[in-house]
Amino acid sequence: MLNRRPIAAVFTLGGAAFFLLCGYEFARSVSTSLFIGAYGAERLPIVMALSPVGTLLFIYVYSRMLSRIGAQRTLFFTSILSGLGIAACYVAISAGFAVAVGVVYVLREAYIVLLIEQYWSFINSTLDGKEARKYNGPICGIASVGAIGGGMVVGQVAQTLGSELLLLFAAASLVPAAALALLAYRLGGEPAPAEKGEGNKGELGLGLFGQYPTLALLAILIVLTQLMAAVLELRFHGLLEEAMPAKDARTAFLGNFYAVLNGAALVLQFGVAPLLLRYVPLRLVHAGIPLVHLAAGVMLLFYPVMAVGAGAYLIFKALDYSVFRAAKEVLYIPLPFAARYRSKEVIDAFGYRAAKGGTSGLLALAGGVFGRLPGATYPLIGLVAAGVWLVLVLKLVRPHAETTATTS
Repeated sequence: MLNRRPIAAVFTLGGAAFFLLCGYEFARSVSTSLFIGAYGAERLPIVMALSPVGTLLFIYVYSRMLSRIGAQRTLFFTSILSGLGIAACYVAISAGFAVAVGVVYVLREAYIVLLIEQYWSFINSTLDGKEARKYNGPICGIASVGAIGGGMVVGQVAQTLGSELLLLFAAASLVPAAALALLAYRLGGEPAPAEKGEGNKGELGLGLFGQYPTLALLAILIVLTQLMAAVLELRFHGLLEEAMPAKDARTAFLGNFYAVLNGAALVLQFGVAPLLLRYVPLRLVHAGIPLVHLAAGVMLLFYPVMAVGAGAYLIFKALDYSVFRAAKEVLYIPLPFAARYRSKEVIDAFGYRAAKGGTSGLLALAGGVFGRLPGATYPLIGLVAAGVWLVLVLKLVRPHAETTATTS
């Protein structure tokens, strides 16, 4: 008979993700618009390149807290501290400290990956492979409902309240997120190292990369996906700046854009991901994603207008939030506690931001040396990344790996 407490626990954590992603839409739209207004879209690669530094600091603090107070309290305190940090940035921006615009951008990049990967560490430790194929998509879907709501509110109130004030909504959202995360751990229990001494693989679990090849391949996969994410985002924001120079109007547009994006993700999460993961081999699911991005990249290359740029970026993020996320998390389930709670943060939090920030930094450097880069540069880089991504997933997801992930 199915034990309902673990299922209740992961869906409660889905509720926490509802509030987390609702607030993140305020932080994301506002911080992007404020930065473009203060420094211009051409300087976005610089602040994106700084984001991995902030993320690494967050992960280091997280890993120390995990060793000392455990997973449950670490999630609670990192949630509350993130909210306080956003509120402090609001105060600084309101007082006229322009540098706080860059700080809140880096903070928003760091806190969301740190918290969301802790959520998935818990889910991957609570569900088995069969349950994950069934429930991962709907859990993502609950989170997307919050993200849709957040984006819609930003779109409606940004020009009335002003962009800066919306940061307080982002900060406040982390209070119910932290409370529901605590409840989820009460329902599901706190995962512990399965083997004696497993927690001593290093604060960041780096020693496990040699022991479990899946981790190294997942790290390369994240680098490729975020390389593509960076170039699509930069191209979209460049086209957006040209089309919408006014700050609050741009914030409102971004809010509505992300509401639509998350609506698309919601459909994929509830209607597509569960069916694909249940009836289609995992290897084919993973291979199909870069094929879609190859087609979108070709469109952007030959039709460089904002609508196509927005569409290519929307498709990437919607799949990233739904099918890709649900399919990727299945690969972590057979791995030990330290891989799920430590190595995973290195891959999916720091690796996520380092790849995106590194790509942005290199593009900024190239722009400084050669002048403004041609718009075609961005989709061309994305096409190369998607091609390598396709080859990698065919190696990463083997038939025997599917069996292990399903029956573990």
